[in-house]
Amino acid sequence: MARGCSGKLGEMDKAHDVERVAFSGTTMMLRVDGKEYQIDIAKESDRLAKATREQRENFEISPTGYGIHWPDLDEDLSIDGLIGAKHPCLLAKTTG
Repeated sequence: MARGCSGKLGEMDKAHDVERVAFSGTTMMLRVDGKEYQIDIAKESDRLAKATREQRENFEISPTGYGIHWPDLDEDLSIDGLIGAKHPCLLAKTTG
């Protein structure tokens, strides 16, 4: 469940439901909010592109589904950035 336009992200609210993160070569497969995505990691992260399989597979999804953290690489990527999501309410608050 995404946050609403009028409120802050609550304890039980999630930015995204990240259901799957997997790798095949330089492709990251994500299942987010019920949709499948394939991301070329070379375009998103030099660190991930150069990482070993073990380093790529050692990740943590934030409790709210906001992002993914790879502790071995000190790399953090937002789900919004990976899937190209935009939140109109957040944009209105930062630009208004």
